[in-house]
Amino acid sequence: MAKTIKETPILTGADAVRFYKNMKDAETKKVSTEELLRVKKGAERLKAIWTG
Repeated sequence: MAKTIKETPILTGADAVRFYKNMKDAETKKVSTEELLRVKKGAERLKAIWTG
């Protein structure tokens, strides 16, 4: 039998400030070319497995 899902708490105070700062930093952070190629290569492997 499934458990009920609890309501997500609302962030307040320092937690909220830290969350929004992290979100803003993530928007401006660039992904390296090596990381992008690694992710694309992994996606191609998964696609090959999925399609058989």
